[in-house]
Amino acid sequence: MAEQDWLGKDFYAVLGVSKDADDKEISKAFRKLARKYHPDSHPGDAAAEEKFKEISEAYEVLSNKSERQKYDAIRSFGAGGARFAGGSGAGGYEDIFGSMFSGMGGARGGYSQMNFGGINLEDLMAQASGAGAYGGGNPFSQPRRSGFSQNPYEPQPAPVKGEDRKTSVTLSFDKAVHGATVSLSINGESFKTKVPAGIHDGQKIRVHGKGKPGQHGGTYGDLYLTVQVKKDPVFSMDGADLIRAVPVTVAEAALGGKITVLDYEGEEVQVKIPAGSTTGTQIRVKKHGVKTKKVTGDLVVRLEVQVPATLSREQKKALKAFEEASADFSEQIVQKRSA
Repeated sequence: MAEQDWLGKDFYAVLGVSKDADDKEISKAFRKLARKYHPDSHPGDAAAEEKFKEISEAYEVLSNKSERQKYDAIRSFGAGGARFAGGSGAGGYEDIFGSMFSGMGGARGGYSQMNFGGINLEDLMAQASGAGAYGGGNPFSQPRRSGFSQNPYEPQPAPVKGEDRKTSVTLSFDKAVHGATVSLSINGESFKTKVPAGIHDGQKIRVHGKGKPGQHGGTYGDLYLTVQVKKDPVFSMDGADLIRAVPVTVAEAALGGKITVLDYEGEEVQVKIPAGSTTGTQIRVKKHGVKTKKVTGDLVVRLEVQVPATLSREQKKALKAFEEASADFSEQIVQKRSA
């Protein structure tokens, strides 16, 4: 926005702050309004987009110390224009500007050489009284004479969102299962964020507004948090399911039956083993997995058929008898190995 348009804009009212608001209050008000009217939250809403531009323009001026000083001075001059028009000559101006710039060597002697944002105040006063060097009319709309300082009225740059940041955090398996609140510190700023239950190793979480600051009134970037999960000696995760390997004997696998195992929370659950099971057979126990806001997973029991490391004479004799009684099955296994 060009400076000649400032007379018609009340940036303090746009941000909803008082004229003596400090930088912190101005920044807080802008961020609140920017989140409310950001185009990403109102796709296709022209009114919201226009409001966001208005908010960004106000913040661009009021957050910059020198721009804010220029804005306040120009607004003060504009507000006093009606009073100046009733005066005779430059005397009325001298009273006002003399008080504004007291201590600078007298009224005209102090401000006649003042140059504010490329606008000579003596010329502005003469212009408002109809006897200025510009020949009447709006001093902002007239071409400048040679020798006066120049101030190109360039359009304000568009708001640019801040860059995203990246970091990582390591969680225990238990915190990954149940969820956790983790403390983070980025460039000296400490804050906390929640990690949902059922988070997986390598999964990323986006934390809104914790990236680098934007430019020209743009919003803050986001923080992308990569979660690393430590391994558990017994359980592993697959989606919302918890997987546990459970050892069984040859007889249990061959004959089938019921066994008791502990789920992740230490609760005893009954597991029915189908007859003829082998290593790798999976049995699902409903609703004993990870509990998230949307679903509750299952406990998946994965069987591991085990045999004794050493066999007694009786065990060997029994196995040989079993082998002879299972000759057809043994032949099928041999054929599969040879396929």
